[in-house]
Amino acid sequence: MPAALRAIKPAVSRLTTPFQVLLYAGLFLVAQQMVGQFHLPLPANLVGMLLLFSLIMLRVVPVNWVRDGARWLLAEMLLFFVPAVVAVVNYTQLLLADGWRILLVIALSTLMVLGATGWVVEKIYRFEVTRAARKAAASD
Repeated sequence: MPAALRAIKPAVSRLTTPFQVLLYAGLFLVAQQMVGQFHLPLPANLVGMLLLFSLIMLRVVPVNWVRDGARWLLAEMLLFFVPAVVAVVNYTQLLLADGWRILLVIALSTLMVLGATGWVVEKIYRFEVTRAARKAAASD
């Protein structure tokens, strides 16, 4: 491989992640326009995720086009929570007075979400097993 091509390849790979993050931002802007245009009762970030999922499932956007950007965003996710942590530090008196109540609400709501998720997964699993059994019985 010529030396010039070897020098170009690392430069291109360094630009992939920023371009992929820009793709995410562009999808968010499109989703924001869709929410405003069609008065959708969903947040733009959810519509953007559904849009990206649809594009991937329809094979319009290959997974390789978004993988590195997703990995980078997940790796840097803690950075996105820094403002929330700083806000908590500003309310130390509230945490000292009602911190145990706040933690109790967080723990209970987490348990409720886990329970609801488990229940839904169980129902879907049973539905899939029943459907597969019916399909197998119909094909016999």
